[in-house]
Amino acid sequence: MTDKSETPKTGYEVIQSYLKTIDGSPGVYRMLDSESRVLYVGKARNLRARVSNYARPSGHSGRITRMISNTASMMFLTTKTETEALLLEQNLIKQLKPKFNVLLRDDKSFPNILVTDDQDYPQIKKHRGAKKEKGSYYGPFASAGAVNRTLNQLQRVFLLRDCSNAMFESRTRPCLQHQIKRCSAPCVGKISPEEYQKTVQDAQKFLNGKSTDIQGRLAAEMAKASEEMEFERAAALRDRIKALTQVQTAQGINPQGVSEADIIALHMAQGQACVQVFFIRANQNWGNRDYYPRVGPDVDAAEVLEAFIGQFYDTREPPRQLILSNEVENMDLMADALSGKLGRKVELLVPKRGEKAELVDGALRNARESLARKMAETATQANLLKGLAEAFDLDGPPQRIEVYDNSHIQGTNAVGGMIVAGPDGMMKNQYRKFNIRGEDLTPGDDFGMMKEVLTRRFKRLLKEDPDRSLGMWPELLLIDGGAGQVSAVASIMREYGVEDIPMVGVAKGVDRDAGKEEFYRVGKRPMALRHNDPVLYFIQRLRDEAHRFAIGTHRAKRAKAVGATPLDDVPGVGAARKRALLAHFGSAKAVGRANLNDLLAVDGVSRALAERIYAFFHEGG
Repeated sequence: MTDKSETPKTGYEVIQSYLKTIDGSPGVYRMLDSESRVLYVGKARNLRARVSNYARPSGHSGRITRMISNTASMMFLTTKTETEALLLEQNLIKQLKPKFNVLLRDDKSFPNILVTDDQDYPQIKKHRGAKKEKGSYYGPFASAGAVNRTLNQLQRVFLLRDCSNAMFESRTRPCLQHQIKRCSAPCVGKISPEEYQKTVQDAQKFLNGKSTDIQGRLAAEMAKASEEMEFERAAALRDRIKALTQVQTAQGINPQGVSEADIIALHMAQGQACVQVFFIRANQNWGNRDYYPRVGPDVDAAEVLEAFIGQFYDTREPPRQLILSNEVENMDLMADALSGKLGRKVELLVPKRGEKAELVDGALRNARESLARKMAETATQANLLKGLAEAFDLDGPPQRIEVYDNSHIQGTNAVGGMIVAGPDGMMKNQYRKFNIRGEDLTPGDDFGMMKEVLTRRFKRLLKEDPDRSLGMWPELLLIDGGAGQVSAVASIMREYGVEDIPMVGVAKGVDRDAGKEEFYRVGKRPMALRHNDPVLYFIQRLRDEAHRFAIGTHRAKRAKAVGATPLDDVPGVGAARKRALLAHFGSAKAVGRANLNDLLAVDGVSRALAERIYAFFHEGG
């Protein structure tokens, strides 16, 4: 018999009990509930003073009061300085995603432009991820689109190659890029290495904001070529000057007094927030991006902005200046933390007048408009979820919908796809793909594939979130198919004791026309929705998105299989060595016939690797 007195205590008494054992050191604290889930992560210059504030039974906002009432225990980690505490706090928030913290939900990396420097004819290309390749990096750019536009401009003006090294080395005549005046065709010697290097240097000057210097030099070269009656060269230079002028005109607002900064503006309304970030590098606007951090109804702007900056730059290199729409809670502390990360001074400022204030006003206007659009979309999504609940007799609007589809060609390269939707629309970071592994499946057995996908999905859910407390469980399943598919899915769910999740099969009608879909549920007659019902369009969109995702995954798998060779199975042969071997011998079959001396002649192949490759093909690996 359980003693009720053993029920874990929560609230002010628990927090007060910690005051006896902590001192006034700086550090980070965590507040946990009765099941040891982290509710909140915070930093403090003086841990004892901060905890004593929480121990007071009054004077707190509604959010903090709820957090305190749920607190069953606390954890502490002291640091040498408050700056260290700030960095540790933001790192823990990103890892643990506590319920009561302001949380940045989008953490994608930003693309850069890379100009390689390990060849006579350097390549210019888009780069995302770790900067391991040799060369000069320029960025960050707000999006792939911003990078592509800039690369397009650079090719028009400087005629640099963007092809891969393998393609460059195999060309025997100029490609289409040269014909449309986007490349100087270094692959076939249309330009000398010295001349090409000059254009590379000009491109780098452009990326460093020195486009007017380039224009003046090109104009002087054009005049000289004209005087020397080199009219073809003069015309080519004229075209480049014209392209450069068009680029400068199209770039829009390029601040003169701000060489390197991120403009960060926050707008809050009705318990939601939008942060707009503009990237200024080399006096050029390299795009903007909006973010929607998770906030509560009673969080102030200073706390939101500090949390955003701390999490945003946790894995990114900050610029020299952050130009903000309003102050954060600890301006000096945040500046010190970012300066330590960058290794040089980072300045945080809130301008009141001048060009910087105008930049902030522009970013703030964008944030306000973006949040208004987001709220309108959210309201529309809420109505659709409500309509979905009414149409299929659900207990309430589903917060997480999972839609499944399979894709294959006559049973080959079979994959399953799962997409997820909720109150904020498509949740693309929750999408999952499943490579169908069942060796006993009959090719094209859609029932068998669906069984494998759902078996793997729910086995993992039962293991990782058995009490359904992490928001990972669906509240509605949409299955592409009719009564047979729904019955099969229901039997799978019963095997795992999961019978309370509603599921709907979506099947095209007799004529297989969009708009005539029939819906199947366990134990109920088929039904249809009105032809112009918004809920019907919503379901069609979900089904089409699942179909698109499954087909895309299948195509990627098929393409990978087409490009596969026996070399993929040789230990120590990575992508670079594979390319070198194929370029040298022409095919994997030719590599298999080669002797040791032939293999050693390939650039980058050591004696040990050559012996391994030889043994693989001649002794069965």
